[in-house]
Amino acid sequence: MNDVDRTARRRTRKRITVIGISSAVLVLIVVSAVVGSSQSNEGRHNDGESQSHSSIKAICDATLYPGTCYASISPLVNSTNNMQPHELLKLTVLVTIRELSKASMLMELKNCSELLDLALDHLNDSLSKTTDAGLKSTKLDDVITWLSAAGTYQQTCLDNIQDNFVGYLKKSAELTSNSLAVANGFSRIANSYNQRRLMSLAAENDEMPEWLLGKDRKLLQNTTTLPAGIKADVVVAQDGSGMYKKISDALNAVPEKSQKRFVIYVKKGIYFENVRIEKSKWAVMMVGEGMDSTIVSGSLSVVDGTPTFSSATFAVFGKGFIARDMGFRNTAGAVKHQAVALMSTADQSVFYRCRIDAFQDSLYTHSNRQFYRECNIYGTVDFIFGNSAVVFQNCNILPRQPLTGQQNTITAQGKFDPNQNTGISIQSCTIWPYGNLSDVQTFLGRPWKNYSTTVFINNMMGSLIDPTGWLPWVGTAAPDTIFYAEFANYGPGAVTKNRVAWKGLKFITSKQASKFTVDSFINGDKWINGTGVAYKPGI
Repeated sequence: MNDVDRTARRRTRKRITVIGISSAVLVLIVVSAVVGSSQSNEGRHNDGESQSHSSIKAICDATLYPGTCYASISPLVNSTNNMQPHELLKLTVLVTIRELSKASMLMELKNCSELLDLALDHLNDSLSKTTDAGLKSTKLDDVITWLSAAGTYQQTCLDNIQDNFVGYLKKSAELTSNSLAVANGFSRIANSYNQRRLMSLAAENDEMPEWLLGKDRKLLQNTTTLPAGIKADVVVAQDGSGMYKKISDALNAVPEKSQKRFVIYVKKGIYFENVRIEKSKWAVMMVGEGMDSTIVSGSLSVVDGTPTFSSATFAVFGKGFIARDMGFRNTAGAVKHQAVALMSTADQSVFYRCRIDAFQDSLYTHSNRQFYRECNIYGTVDFIFGNSAVVFQNCNILPRQPLTGQQNTITAQGKFDPNQNTGISIQSCTIWPYGNLSDVQTFLGRPWKNYSTTVFINNMMGSLIDPTGWLPWVGTAAPDTIFYAEFANYGPGAVTKNRVAWKGLKFITSKQASKFTVDSFINGDKWINGTGVAYKPGI
């Protein structure tokens, strides 16, 4: 057994232990907090101190880094009062923000400044939801998503900095993981008592932003252009018939952090520009005249000196983004290796009838919750990758000719913490070669990180898929901690009798597969439904 195998087995045992004890421990904490709050505090100063620190120790023991957890939280406890459950979660997030804020000021991490700022934004968003009411509602889904993303931003930084700088983010990364473990513990309790939907329905409806109230439906029920009577906020046209000739210029007109949908209509043409939907530009909807007619084109690549995260031709940061009938391409070519066409790190982002066209690393589904419907996705190596919670439905996935000697891998999922709610779910898609691939091995994916999670559900798989199905990241095996699964796929590439004999590869049941559908995996009934984009909620 090599070192990778030993590490994977140790992490498997730790994961099982953590998940097994978290729910039981947190149930006891919640019960004791409720009982304690109903009793008199008279003469209980010492008992209160003991109970608070005992609760902290118990909750920290259920994380991956208990020593870091206890050392960071225990000095902040008010010993005269019993800690309420939401206060314990809030403390874990607060200390994480404090530690990451210090790290983000270091010159050694200046190249990660954007990633660390995004992580801090998501931590602060999580903090705003850590209330007593939040622990009893679907707000926990948001908290877990944002904490997962905060960890992913830090991991992206760690993946791209020199080894001697890694230690500067060690503590903040551990604290983020601890916050995530605690939030997951509360979520499991809420689920076990089936309280979340019942207790939060009215509150959730009151807080829905305008873009989730169904007003987008009329904008999406036409075939190629905006329907008569619906006016875009701005029009982009290369021929001068619109308000702007460049998409980037039109984005300057989008209000900051608006709750109202802002529609940009982009007429047909090839737009040679690198476009960014900034994090302050919320609820942007971009509508083209067809995935092969309205195209955004760029050519940044790692070989030419641009980090993968920054190489995207079209990059989305602002939440609630929708793209429809657009094409995104990176023309760097296979020889330039990592060169992203589309990157989204935007929560609740939707891509409908879009073309994502490149070679290696075509589509970077970086983090948060995402949905792709009826898109055409082309690429070679790891061409759908990232660490978001993402569902693809009714898409065409089209591996193409790679460099000589390369193998095609469709997915490379990056889950690195067992408590993250991330993974790639590919459902009811068609996997077919783009060109002649008779001399190329093509695999469903390879595990980028130790908890890589990828599920293929009810897809048509052409004969291009290698009978073994999956490829190791390194060596000849994969960590036992991955979760790769196949269910009800069909076609010549879906035959499973010669699949790799990995512990982490499962051939799952309908019940298990249902956990990776739109409603279960990304809570799409809460946000995709309001966009007007067609989707299938379950299996």
